[in-house]
Amino acid sequence: MSINFSKWCVVPAAVLLLGSVALAQDRSSSGSSTQGSSTTTSTPAKQPTVAQRKENQQDRIANGVKSGQLTAGETANLESKEAAINGETRADRAANGGKLTPSEKQQINKQQDQVSKQIYQDKHNANTAHYGNNKVGQRSENQQDRIAQGVKSGQLTPGETAKLEKQQQHINKQVAKDRKANGGTLTTSEKKQINKEQNQASRNIYRKKHNAATQPDAKPKQ
Repeated sequence: MSINFSKWCVVPAAVLLLGSVALAQDRSSSGSSTQGSSTTTSTPAKQPTVAQRKENQQDRIANGVKSGQLTAGETANLESKEAAINGETRADRAANGGKLTPSEKQQINKQQDQVSKQIYQDKHNANTAHYGNNKVGQRSENQQDRIAQGVKSGQLTPGETAKLEKQQQHINKQVAKDRKANGGTLTTSEKKQINKEQNQASRNIYRKKHNAATQPDAKPKQ
């Protein structure tokens, strides 16, 4: 009888103890969560600067070029918009002793928001850069890789990138037109002409990557 009484006393006591521990843990978690929430509210995340925003956009474009998610035409369009924003930023700074007013910063961020949406849409639409398993396609892919690397390193400015991509877009359109006229293939003379144009584009890429124009905070050119 005493044994049964002890058993039935111990079991509720154990349950009560476990319940108390669980309640204490919930309160602790709740307190930590509340504390973290209050900390976040009192110290909001710092907004990126104009220069950081610009660098982030260029990184996203470079990744899109490298992955093939952005075509040469899409890249040229995006870089033209970035070049326009950069030109506006320089003009505003020159007019204000090297600084931007709050309203100018707000306007620039608004424009970068629009470009950011365009980058996302272009990277996730049905258009992709396909070069094919041939020498002409490999040459185009190599050029895009060099341009992407230049954007990523800061050696190519948005204006320079836009010009290079427009040149690639012209070559790609010519290749597509020639293939369509010849049942999907290229004649020997057409291949020769395309390689000649890519040689010119290659020299342009090299010159623009090694001239004095760079993005802010870019690594020194070698």
